[in-house]
Amino acid sequence: MHGRPRKAPKPEDLAASTAKAEKLRILQSQFLLNHHQKIYTKEALELSSKLLEINPECYTAWNYRKHAVQHSLFESNLDPDSVNSILDQELRVVENALRQNFKSYGAWYHRKWVLNKGHSSTENELRLLDKLQNVDPRNFHAWNYRRFVAALLNRSDEDELNHTQDFIDKNFSNYSAWHNRSVLVSNLMKKKVQAFSRKDEVLIREYELVREAVFTDEDDQSGWFYHLWLLDQTVKAESPLLASSWPAHGSEITLSGDRYLDLGSSSPFNTNQFDSGSLPLILYFNQAVEGVNASTVTVSSGLNVNMDVIWKPILSNNSRTTQVWVGQLKFPEVELDSLGAYTMEVTLGHSQGIISSSGFHYSHPSHFSFTVHVLPAKTEPVEGLGSEKISWRDENFHIYESDSLESNSVLPLDHLSIKNEREPTHSSWQAKIIDEEISNFRELLDCKIGKLTLARLLTARDALMSSDKPVHSEEVLRLYSELMKLDPPHSRFYKDEHSLVLLEKVISGRESLLSYCFRYRNLTSSSSSNPICLRLNGLSLSRLGSFEKLLWVQMLDLSHNELQSIEGLEAMQLLSHLNLSKNKFGSFTSLEPLRHLKSMKVLDLSYNEIGSHSIDTTRYLCSSPLCHSVGSEWDGSETVTDGVSLVSYWEAFFILRGLKLTQIDIAGNAIADEKFTAFLAKVLPALKWLDGVQLN
Repeated sequence: MHGRPRKAPKPEDLAASTAKAEKLRILQSQFLLNHHQKIYTKEALELSSKLLEINPECYTAWNYRKHAVQHSLFESNLDPDSVNSILDQELRVVENALRQNFKSYGAWYHRKWVLNKGHSSTENELRLLDKLQNVDPRNFHAWNYRRFVAALLNRSDEDELNHTQDFIDKNFSNYSAWHNRSVLVSNLMKKKVQAFSRKDEVLIREYELVREAVFTDEDDQSGWFYHLWLLDQTVKAESPLLASSWPAHGSEITLSGDRYLDLGSSSPFNTNQFDSGSLPLILYFNQAVEGVNASTVTVSSGLNVNMDVIWKPILSNNSRTTQVWVGQLKFPEVELDSLGAYTMEVTLGHSQGIISSSGFHYSHPSHFSFTVHVLPAKTEPVEGLGSEKISWRDENFHIYESDSLESNSVLPLDHLSIKNEREPTHSSWQAKIIDEEISNFRELLDCKIGKLTLARLLTARDALMSSDKPVHSEEVLRLYSELMKLDPPHSRFYKDEHSLVLLEKVISGRESLLSYCFRYRNLTSSSSSNPICLRLNGLSLSRLGSFEKLLWVQMLDLSHNELQSIEGLEAMQLLSHLNLSKNKFGSFTSLEPLRHLKSMKVLDLSYNEIGSHSIDTTRYLCSSPLCHSVGSEWDGSETVTDGVSLVSYWEAFFILRGLKLTQIDIAGNAIADEKFTAFLAKVLPALKWLDGVQLN
């Protein structure tokens, strides 16, 4: 364990182990017989005690003893002394088990269960913990149990903090003590206890304490983890805020009645197709929230008429909360036949109801506005937006020029300027603390975790700045590049962090972002109304982020990168053209966010690794784990093509079946054989182009 080579057992040790195993098998056999027949005699209970003393991890035995206790307490009319005697015996059994294995989950849980009955004395618990923690002061089971006992005894957080400080003073290398300290400090700040009422003063004291630890032994990770927690407490916003939206504040959108939105050549950033008479509203929060509905978000027109919007969460997991909420803004059909303009106002936070996953209310009322021009219906969509095959070759993309008439069309590229009432501003103490830490940790660049912490501090400092452009991005990128070389086993983590910083640098400034924006112009079409393509290809990205600044994107080129996942891409609800070719996607499972992109028309997955990595089918009924989670509604009976069962391509079916793709490229993947292409042609009824070949 932990890199230590195993030694071959001695013959006498092997014989003793064999005898112990045989004894354990006999005990287990006798115990299970008692358990199945619900025998709770004194002899049966003693047998289970012996079993637990040998093997405290036998959860069934702990469960059996709970049943036995319940049987004794509720099946007989016992006096209080007899009840206490039964429960005290359980505590003794737990104590004997802990002597065998101090880290037994089952033993600690059983002890909590006994104390929660409310009949046992808790005075002895702290003495027991003192004995056990003197043997192993870093055991997190004991620290967790101590928090439980302290709550039962109504011990103050200040007393517990002093107790924790004693352990840290004895040995800085005690991660469990540092973690316990973070819990206690959080509680004291929430309660605004004296000396903990001002967050800045508390954090400054804690930084000084942990700085002593990391400078004493820079290779020990315990203090570093606590420092990371302090950094998070310094920069994070407790209450949720609206980070961005689409349409952007102050933008102008044109909607025509034939499901086509178009501002023509004057604004290629606002060209898209939507359902008849409607367009989406996208709200992107800085943290996951719930409670977005018509009562918490008000949408009104310039005519002071409230619009009825149904909000839906874009969930990428089973959580009840999400950062992205989408509503369909529908206009009255009678207005679609005549020219009209609507100034739309969106306000939120004026009534409670929006709550973050951490339990904080949206408490900073905000609003943004945009203008919608409603035009008469067109009979045909503008050429170039789905009527022809899309080719991702470099010669079809031309650098976007934002001068002359198009100078006003780049508004969606700017950082969203949402108007917040009582908007929280980052206080000077936050910047002061981080600047102090940056100065200190420049002295610890000889160790890997020192470099990593400095990179995190510089990134946090940029996040606190009022300007959008990160000032320290070049230094942060250099630090992560050095870490990839210094620490190869964790290079993937550093690579992901490097990608996030690089992407933030690319899209933060308008000048930088526009250099990655290209107008798509196919050789067969000279139309100037094709959407702008954001080309982030060939940047060696392994992870995606900064989605709050990319809500406007409709055409995205991520080819020639190192992506294995597109987590978070579901926020880009306008996305209709996506190139993921020549990345490192190993299966359709990693493409799960595509399910939420209902505007998707063109998808290039060519030359990835889909199908190259086998799945242990002995663990799953189907060849994909998806069928045991989000795809569990499939009963396994449906087939798509003759001889091709969904069981073979269940992931692809579940990811793609709700999309109205007109073009898909899958060539260059191990899965892309004749059967799979036939499957795609059948499961995607709107498909016109498959691997560059037009379908009949």
